[in-house]
Amino acid sequence: MSKKAYLVLSDGSVFPGYGFGALESGSEQSFGEVVFCTSMTGYQEMLTDPSFAGQIVVPTYPLQGNYGMNDENVESKQIQVAGFVVRDQSPTPSHYNSEGTLHGYLAGESVPGIWGVDTRAITRRIRSSGVMMGALTTGDPQAALRQLKERPAYDSVNFVERVTVNTGYAWNGEGLRRIAVVDCGVKYNILRLLANRDCQVNVLPATATADEVLALGPDGVVFSPGPGDPIHNELTVETAKTIIDRVPTLGICLGHQIIARALGADTYKLKFGHRGANHPVQDLSTGKVYITAQNHGYAVADQGLSPKIVVTHRNLHDGTIEGIRHRDRPVITIQYHSEASPGPLDNEYIFDEFIGMVGAK
Repeated sequence: MSKKAYLVLSDGSVFPGYGFGALESGSEQSFGEVVFCTSMTGYQEMLTDPSFAGQIVVPTYPLQGNYGMNDENVESKQIQVAGFVVRDQSPTPSHYNSEGTLHGYLAGESVPGIWGVDTRAITRRIRSSGVMMGALTTGDPQAALRQLKERPAYDSVNFVERVTVNTGYAWNGEGLRRIAVVDCGVKYNILRLLANRDCQVNVLPATATADEVLALGPDGVVFSPGPGDPIHNELTVETAKTIIDRVPTLGICLGHQIIARALGADTYKLKFGHRGANHPVQDLSTGKVYITAQNHGYAVADQGLSPKIVVTHRNLHDGTIEGIRHRDRPVITIQYHSEASPGPLDNEYIFDEFIGMVGAK
C-alpha cells in the first residue's frame, strides 16, 4: 500500500488518501490553487497544459491513467501542474500506444499525486466556496496548513513568466503564411494546427515587444493561452495594443483577455473557473451552440466595454463573454480552447477564420 497522504485546503478541510508519483515515498510536498476539471479523458494533456501552472488539479472523472502515457499527447515540454488529485489511478494501463503509467510519469518529473480521495466532495466544496489554495503532503496536515497560510496567493504570482519560452524559436520552417505566436503558455496543438494550415510558425516570449514581433514580418499574430491573472501581463498588453492596429490578430483564452485589456476592457476572477471539455458556448451571430474545451479562472467583464468591441460568443452556463471581435480591425478572440486537447474538435474553425483574415497567399 502506498504511503498515507493528505490534501489540505486553506479553509482547514483535510482529505486523506495515498501518495503516488513523487508523493509515494513522501519525499515531496506541494502547494497550489486547487481546481477541478470535468474532462472525462485527456489527463496527459491536462498535466502538460501550461494554463494549469501553479494549480493542484482534481479531475472529476474517477479513473485516471487507464490508457497509459505516450510521447504524442504532451502539450508542452514538461508537466505543468503543481499536483494531481484523483479518485483512483490505474497501475496497469491498457492501450496499444501506452509507454508507461501515470504514477511513473509523475514520479519521473517529481510531481506529487494523491489517489483514493473523495474527489466529488472536493469538487462540491470548491463549487460552493470557490477555488482556494491547498497543499499535498505525507506529513502532519496541520503543519501543512500552517505552511500553506504563509505561501503567496495564486492571484499574486505571474505564472506566465514561469511558462513562456525564454528565447524565440521556429516551430516549422515552411509555409505560405508567416504567423507569429506570442507564447503566454502556448499548447503545442495550436502550433500543430497552424502548421497544418500551411503556416510558417515562429514563437516569441510573452515579453516580446511589438517591434520584435513585427520584425519577423508576420502575416498574422496569435496571442496564446496561459496561466494566471492577466493583470500581471501588462507588457504583453502593450504589445497587443500596437499589433492589433497593424496585423490580423487572434487571441485564445489568456490571449483573449490580453487583447480585451488592450482594447480597454477589464477582467475579473471567476468563483471556480471553467475547466473541462463540455462547456456550451453560443455564437451570437448564428445562434449555433458549440461544445467547447476550457481552462481559465478569469473572464472579460461586460461593464464598460469599449465601442470598438463586439461580443461574438457567450457561455450558456453563466453568460460570461466567450469571444469578441474588433469593430473595424481584423481582430478576433475566443475564451475557449479551439485546439481542444482534450476536447471536441468542432472548434478548430476559428483557425480557418483567422487564416481567412490573414488572406490568401
